[in-house]
Amino acid sequence: MDLDCTAVLADVWLMLDGECDDATRARLQHHMDHCSPCIEAYGIEEKIKSLLSRKCGGDKAPDSLRDRLTLEIHKSITVFRSDSTEA
Repeated sequence: MDLDCTAVLADVWLMLDGECDDATRARLQHHMDHCSPCIEAYGIEEKIKSLLSRKCGGDKAPDSLRDRLTLEIHKSITVFRSDSTEA
């Protein structure tokens, strides 16, 4: 099953956090293995996650904040993808 970049980028944080199942991880990894823009975006997100982990010292944000951020990330990725495909 081929995934589009929007779906991959929307789920990259789930993969980084180890919150997706093995089948989903395999599909995402397969896509990224063949899509340089997605692997680049994954690398950036991985660096951000690592930086946040180091600087926040293990502090946990409230679930409501996580939910809001997840929603905003999904919206921004959707808007970015729809804007970038218009020419």
